[in-house]
Amino acid sequence: MPDLLLLNGPNLGMLGVRQPEIYGTNTLADIEKEVAAVVAERGWNVVSVQREGEGELIHALQDHYDSVGAIVNPGALMIAGWSLRDALAAYPRPWIEVHLSNVWAREPFRHESVISPLASGVIAGMGMLGYRLAAQALTSIVPR
Repeated sequence: MPDLLLLNGPNLGMLGVRQPEIYGTNTLADIEKEVAAVVAERGWNVVSVQREGEGELIHALQDHYDSVGAIVNPGALMIAGWSLRDALAAYPRPWIEVHLSNVWAREPFRHESVISPLASGVIAGMGMLGYRLAAQALTSIVPR
């Protein structure tokens, strides 16, 4: 089965506990199940990786260059994750950047993403639905 990479950055392992008024009450396990249900229709498997460190995320991305695509929530690394940006620039498949909250409705320092210009698409502010939408988009844009 082909793999879809679900890559989540710092603090996202605390979903459901950390600031639920901003990030919601769904856990990362809930998100993984949601994405898996969508991509199963295409015959894909989900490989979910959540790491706190930028280098660990880069290794995970490089270890999955053979995946069909990726959903990436870089967390705060969107702001200054230049090494992650370089790794995503080299990733040979389509990928979509996802943020649970609407980062443009929050503090000004969150309004710029160093990785967004490289993404196939960006979804923000839709909570867990954003991951589902990203999975649906990838099943549509990845060639059969």
